[in-house]
Amino acid sequence: MNAFFHALSFFSRIPVPWLRPSEEAWKKSVVWYPAVGLVIGLVLCGVHQAALWAFAPLTAAVLTMACWVYITGGLHLDGWMDLADGLGSSRPREQMLAIMKDSRTGAMGVLAAIVLLLVKTAALAELDHWQLAACLLLVPAAARTHVLLAIRCWPYVTGEKGVGKSIGEALRPFHIGAGYLFVLALGWWLADIRAVTAVVLSLVISLLFARSVAGKLGGLTGDCYGALIESAEAVILLILIGSWWP
Repeated sequence: MNAFFHALSFFSRIPVPWLRPSEEAWKKSVVWYPAVGLVIGLVLCGVHQAALWAFAPLTAAVLTMACWVYITGGLHLDGWMDLADGLGSSRPREQMLAIMKDSRTGAMGVLAAIVLLLVKTAALAELDHWQLAACLLLVPAAARTHVLLAIRCWPYVTGEKGVGKSIGEALRPFHIGAGYLFVLALGWWLADIRAVTAVVLSLVISLLFARSVAGKLGGLTGDCYGALIESAEAVILLILIGSWWP
């Protein structure tokens, strides 16, 4: 379980006193990303239900979003902002990568973060039925399963250093398949065809997103993985609340 504790410690602010530092466990932690998403989803679902009991849906959505950012430490949101700064600069590849490495956040990153948070908060405000609200269990887990496929399908940018460089070494097709079996079964149990459709469509959009970014950067980076998770979560929420559902 040490690999799971590494993943939980890296992807969340949840205290993990049982963690034993290990390079091998760190490399194997990638296979536990969907499980960490489920833990995050459990926390969010509990916060959202408690907030709905005490406040109006919009206020409950804002509080849940605040918890979402806090419990993940803004890690993926930072990647979303860095990628927006890099791609939004419309510079050559090397300059885009340099901009993404810069610790300072530019105007494009700030605007991208504002839009993303508004979209996710508005979608959360629509999850006022208990069955849809329960899908918060699914959203973080599915998004972190999508990132496993991106890690497997596209190379890490050559020459880049970062936490994402070695995480794909222990990843196998079996792990990805098991992750999707888990999230699809969970989705069917929570909201049948609606949740399954959200997972499948978000997967297609995530693959197109990763392909586009990799084409411009020559591969993916840790920031790209974070951006993919954030965008996949937003897409799943939007599909769940779509007005086309009966």
